[in-house]
Amino acid sequence: MNASDPGPALGHRPVVERSLRGFTGAGYDKGRPVLVQAAWFAVLHLVFVKWWCPARWRPALLRAFGARVGQRVLIRHGVRVHWPWKLEIGDDVWIGEGAWILNLEPVTIADDCCVSQSALLCTGGHRPRSATFEFDNGPIRLEPGSWVAARAVVLRGVTVGRGGVVGAGAVAHRDLAPGTVLTTSGRTA
Repeated sequence: MNASDPGPALGHRPVVERSLRGFTGAGYDKGRPVLVQAAWFAVLHLVFVKWWCPARWRPALLRAFGARVGQRVLIRHGVRVHWPWKLEIGDDVWIGEGAWILNLEPVTIADDCCVSQSALLCTGGHRPRSATFEFDNGPIRLEPGSWVAARAVVLRGVTVGRGGVVGAGAVAHRDLAPGTVLTTSGRTA
């Protein structure tokens, strides 16, 4: 060891040398055949996200591709859903303009939830110590009455408890207890 390499004595971990060519995608099941995936992407980009697509059509389009969608669900324009068949939405849910539901794994949005403008629900991840950057995905669950505010992010494997709030711009990387408010400082109230 030399002076420029402090090594493990100071708590440093060895650098992982990435070889993305070796990526296998093991453990990720898209859930539908390629033709269904292609049909969804066509509908998503040509109709679903458009401002002229009536909001009342969006739940019906999601249902047509296998999503379970409750009653009185409002989905604004610009919302992207990666795989509808891995999505469950309860009653009286609002999803704001530009929200992105990147659901490689199931996303459950319970009754009376709000996912605000440009929020991201991301079930995908990668193993940070994997040289081939293999997936480390996990489902997301929003319990009844929870709110993911504007530009907030909920990461894979997280449950936002009943009435919990992921504040504007905050990142939820672990479960939030019921009634908890997470702020951009990482503090919970």
